[in-house]
Amino acid sequence: MTVNQCQDLKQTPLSELHRKLGAKMVPYAGYAMPLQFGRGIIAEHLHTRRQAALFDVSHMGMAILHGDDAAQALETLTPGDYRELPVGSMRYTMLTNDAGGIIDDLMAIKGSHHMSLIVNASRKEVDFAHIDKHLGHRCRLEVVEDRALVALQGPAAATALARLAPPCRHLMFMNAEKLTIADVPCYISRSGYTGEDGYEISIPAGDAVRLAELILDEPEVAPVGIGARDTLRLEAGLTLYGNDIDETTTPVEAGLSWTIPTRRRAEGGFPGDTVILRQIEEGTERKRVGLVPEGKTPARARTPIMDKNGAPIGEVTSGGFGPSLGGPVAMGYVDTGHAGLDTPVDLMVRSKAVPARIVRLPFVPHGYFTQ
Repeated sequence: MTVNQCQDLKQTPLSELHRKLGAKMVPYAGYAMPLQFGRGIIAEHLHTRRQAALFDVSHMGMAILHGDDAAQALETLTPGDYRELPVGSMRYTMLTNDAGGIIDDLMAIKGSHHMSLIVNASRKEVDFAHIDKHLGHRCRLEVVEDRALVALQGPAAATALARLAPPCRHLMFMNAEKLTIADVPCYISRSGYTGEDGYEISIPAGDAVRLAELILDEPEVAPVGIGARDTLRLEAGLTLYGNDIDETTTPVEAGLSWTIPTRRRAEGGFPGDTVILRQIEEGTERKRVGLVPEGKTPARARTPIMDKNGAPIGEVTSGGFGPSLGGPVAMGYVDTGHAGLDTPVDLMVRSKAVPARIVRLPFVPHGYFTQ
């Protein structure tokens, strides 16, 4: 990426550190982001699975919904359950529209008198405008722009971070806590987007470089870019907004019904509840599935999926090489009648039929800390 291209993009508080570390910078969601560092995407991917990787995710949207009834208010825009959620616990959820489609998927963290939100970089302006429009009369939305966000992911993440913040060892999956690293107050959650154990760490922007360098000094940790972040989440069967989910996709079609708890199913009261709850009861016409092609040819997004008689039954939404598996993997939507495990299909890659079969997601077992 040229200097002029860089100047046209937003920078994160860690952008200069990435360049110092030899990152290949690329445009992503309006930001200059590291695609990879010196070792390349496959090596970075495998390092994350075996050790620990530090990702810059400061491009994500961060906000705080202030108000004594912030949790209850947020339930009017999402199918999540927050009213009885303990302070410090977090949930993966979605903003839905009146047709049941997904405006965005996000993380919501319960505070004492607020909800902290982390949304996708490509959707943050849409999300924040939507939330403010519908909840501004009862809550105050504060968009957070003076912090960096990093993700430390991998089986050695807890070992590495515990040297700098010992209490992090005891933090459970999908919980968050205020902890100190090198005298800097941070907000740390045990969560991530790789399928591995790990943390997301919110840091004051002015301290971001110093703390990132401290974490990178730990022997297990290496810097990793968005290229490996994408292959890691694909192997973990995690959706990417704009590829696997969008405003025309419902949570049920996407295999995300597990995010809608019993109380919300019984009460409704969120946008698109009629459509979504009916689909939970009656099923859908299409489903998101995992796909394993035969051979080494990857099937990318928009690849048509055909049945063995040559009839179209769906489309790949995410696909590529799975470094942990040593071969191609993909996700996509198919007609429900063809969504059974081990169903044989053909993926039309450059007009050539590549045999594949339907498999259970995730491709690689999750390594979350749940004990």
